[in-house]
Amino acid sequence: MSRAALLVLADGRFPAGGHAHSGGVEAAVRAGRVTGAASLESFCRGRLHTAGLVAASLAAAGALGVDPSALDSAADARTPSPALRVAGRRLGRQLMRAARATWPSAELDALAREFPKGAHQPVVLGVTARAAGLGASDAAYCAVYECVSGPAGAAVRLLSLDPFDATGVLARLAPELDRVADEAVEAARLVVDGGVDALPARSAPVLEISAEVHAAWPVRLFAS
Repeated sequence: MSRAALLVLADGRFPAGGHAHSGGVEAAVRAGRVTGAASLESFCRGRLHTAGLVAASLAAAGALGVDPSALDSAADARTPSPALRVAGRRLGRQLMRAARATWPSAELDALAREFPKGAHQPVVLGVTARAAGLGASDAAYCAVYECVSGPAGAAVRLLSLDPFDATGVLARLAPELDRVADEAVEAARLVVDGGVDALPARSAPVLEISAEVHAAWPVRLFAS
């Protein structure tokens, strides 16, 4: 297992398309729910323990070799918002392009054939981790870090937030990222024996509703 591969996959410069998405923070800024570092931290914490846990569990299960088709259906069932489903598949398609160029893999090729319009991003992330020689914990950490680092980076652009303050938010959340990643791996191991119903299904209704509102804006900085 190469820890350097984990750094490559988790690097914000990896061309997986995440820079075009705000993780819901653009809509939160417009609604006045995120106005600075303190409210950004609250937003990221809520996202981490809901959508973040679900994504990390899916990615960890994919890294353990659970059927990607079953995981993709489970991701769909846990994503009520059509706008977020579209965004998740777009991100999955972009990650797939980058992953296949970086870590050629028969499993990635098979997933690309099965989902030509893109599987959900956490599912692709799990299979990518396998192709890169990484484990379930690595995939879970990539998912939880992306879950909060994307909104933090977007907030810097949207609010002209001091990047030092945004990085401080991520540092303060680090112990919680550890706990959520561990919880995701435990859930993924249950999936191996018990099926995808063992995956967590924590909801974030405000994120889902805001995504639908955001998708209807005629002008926006981020795709989601």
